Amino acid sequence: MLPSFLSPVSAYGLYLRRCFTAAGLSSYTLDVDHETTVHFWAPTNRTAQKPAVVLIHGFGPAAIWQWRQQVQFLAPHFNVYVPDLIFFGGSSSTSSERSETFQAASVGKLLDKLKVEKFQVVGTSYGGMVAYNLAKMFGEERVEKVVIASSGVNMKRSNNVALVQRAELEKIEDLMLPATPQQLRKLMSLSVYRTPQFLPHFLLNDFLHKLYSENRKEKKELLKGLTIGKDESSTLSPLQQGVLIVWGEQDQIFPVQMARELKEIISRKARLELIKEASHVPQMEKPREFNNILLNFLQAHS
Repeated sequence: MLPSFLSPVSAYGLYLRRCFTAAGLSSYTLDVDHETTVHFWAPTNRTAQKPAVVLIHGFGPAAIWQWRQQVQFLAPHFNVYVPDLIFFGGSSSTSSERSETFQAASVGKLLDKLKVEKFQVVGTSYGGMVAYNLAKMFGEERVEKVVIASSGVNMKRSNNVALVQRAELEKIEDLMLPATPQQLRKLMSLSVYRTPQFLPHFLLNDFLHKLYSENRKEKKELLKGLTIGKDESSTLSPLQQGVLIVWGEQDQIFPVQMARELKEIISRKARLELIKEASHVPQMEKPREFNNILLNFLQAHS
């Protein structure tokens, strides 16, 4: 285990914080109820003329690791809010709830506290499931548009089983919560189209210690607490908002066929955009293409 002053991951984390700050965001922590505390990034000076957009991260490192390129790109156009989901980053709760609907309710309480009346929401992977539920809870009166990126909102039990088989692991938590360099390499090989060929063990161990060691018990409970993917029939109900679905064509976590199926059921106004030579994190692999697709959708008149 590397001390912080020798840790490449710690050093890059400081760089990410500076990027968020340079984009005009500040780090805050707020009690949203008597059980739950949310850490989030929000505009240092909110501008009344700008619409609001909420970026919800996936099941992995804290939000700053997943949205850097989007924050810097979107901040000139929007008031950007980036929460850490519960048990990620600086967010925590004494509640026993662990579902994606609980995560959505926590984000909703945060936005109520911040008096963000109307907003658009963007969620990637696990965050897409949270974004979907947030849109259902608040309706089109408050959530104006929804972007779901690389997210198995329509996941069935067979999708879950197939993912574990592709990963050649025993349990989904071995993939989503890697504990060894070998497991982290497997997660990267499925998540990234062009996986770096040489990543030394000390660097992988640094990632594991700095980004995957906290709240492991609670994160395992979050995986077990998902309400989707347990049955072979999807109970997904349509959204009333306009929906953009963005997917990497080579996604091996949620294969692209799931995106096509999702488009047919999530909204009559749904639009699907596929990004070539990208896997499960197109916002990081192809940020320029992802950002342009995102901005065109968010700024278009409904």
